[in-house]
Amino acid sequence: QAEDGIRDSVASRGLGDVYKRQFMSSGNKYKAISNKLKFEGRAFINGKYVNAIDGKKFETINPATGQKLCAVAKCNHKDVDLAVKVSRKAFNSGVWSKSSPEHRKEVLLKFAELLRKHGDENSVLECIDTGKLIADCINEVANDAPMHFQWYGELIDKVFGKVGPTEPSITSLIVKEPIGVVAGIVPWNFPLMMAVWKMAPALAAGCSVIIKPAEDTPLTAIRVAQIGKEAGIPDGVLNVLPGYGDVGEALGRHKDVDAVSFTGSTEVGGYFLKYSSESNLKPVALEMGGKSPFIVLEDAKITDDLIDNAMNSAFWNGGQNCSANMRQIVHKKVKDEFLDKVIKKVKKLKVGDPLDLKSNMGSMISKGHLQTVDGYIQKGIDEGAKLLTGGVSNNKQKGFYAKPTLFDGLKENMTIAQEEIFGPVLGVLTVKNDEEALKVASNSKYGLHASVFTQDINRAFHLAKSLPCGTVSVNTFSEGDIKTPFGGYKQSGSLSRDQGTEALNSFLQTKTIWISHN
Repeated sequence: QAEDGIRDSVASRGLGDVYKRQFMSSGNKYKAISNKLKFEGRAFINGKYVNAIDGKKFETINPATGQKLCAVAKCNHKDVDLAVKVSRKAFNSGVWSKSSPEHRKEVLLKFAELLRKHGDENSVLECIDTGKLIADCINEVANDAPMHFQWYGELIDKVFGKVGPTEPSITSLIVKEPIGVVAGIVPWNFPLMMAVWKMAPALAAGCSVIIKPAEDTPLTAIRVAQIGKEAGIPDGVLNVLPGYGDVGEALGRHKDVDAVSFTGSTEVGGYFLKYSSESNLKPVALEMGGKSPFIVLEDAKITDDLIDNAMNSAFWNGGQNCSANMRQIVHKKVKDEFLDKVIKKVKKLKVGDPLDLKSNMGSMISKGHLQTVDGYIQKGIDEGAKLLTGGVSNNKQKGFYAKPTLFDGLKENMTIAQEEIFGPVLGVLTVKNDEEALKVASNSKYGLHASVFTQDINRAFHLAKSLPCGTVSVNTFSEGDIKTPFGGYKQSGSLSRDQGTEALNSFLQTKTIWISHN
């Protein structure tokens, strides 16, 4: 029973049986690792750890305890100018951008190997910097992050151009070239994974990369930059600039940054389009907010697996997930059975120390964010949703822990059914048929993800093709994997995608070479 939460969390992320056994047998070695960690808070520019040019710093804390972890370099536009300068110099030199595909492949595979070697300590670092469960950190940091470098490393020498059909006196070549200096601006909810989603394909393409981690969670990106150097990434090719929003704005406005890849809120994503329009019209890749529906049709069997998916979709990472399925749209025929099973599960969730293997959910990222989540919960109550369990948090506790909350009786235009809460809140809306479910699910400015549960393949395809969102999972809650592109429709994203071969294409530009040889 003590391992139920970890087992569910590990299983939900799709790990193999061998990995799960290794995790379960590890005991609580992660707390021992946390006691020995050494923190690095300086920026990483041109292959070295350096203080911010102005010498300013800010503190990063453990949100599970509220305790200070270390001081972090507070970079600004001066540090951006320096990082862009060394990134451009490295790119123009060709030390990476014009190196052979085989060389870049070798380095990225070494990068993956070293990330696996340091997987435990990097995972614990992520855990205490974010408040995320150690099970999820192990999977994301020790497993998924190195896999991304391996996958894109192995893809490098399998990218081919084309030869256009022409008359005999003409040869037309269509080739791909790295776009140049890329800025990756990443959020706090999956700090290393989102950084890796930018780093790995951009480096594989031959670009120079500048990562701006979120101010709440800078530590793993800072650490991994040094590991990249150990793997063979040349100086200036990978840089990390911690700081606040002014760093992101300076990167977005910089005329020598060739592309921006941003993951975060829809509001801030809009700023980067503005920055681009007011500077050099750099392309901006956007993966933003969501209000994703979880649809249970009348023929769905309310199995333990379905309920586990419903729970995971709403409470994974404390609901601090852009694809979280908080809007659970359930047919009236199966609603009572569904709700009865869900409420029992929610009441059993153990919220606590993310390094404790017995915990099912860790903390929110900050006091301010906890207050925002509590505000949404109160708004739901005020607008007439029926609170079944959970509610506003206890502000007297150490750390920033929200209560797993379950609402019934949501209406589609309530605030908590329309706005992204980014917290552990599950709300149930009742519908009477498939078309009403589709209408309610589509009533959102967002279009990132949806889950559909049905035994009818025709219904499954109808909804999957009709829902205006970037990913639809059927009879499961899943974002896909590294091989499948991830991104959103409407205000959840742009035409670009993370993951898959599509991500690599975001950092390549297309050139036509037209040769006459009469």
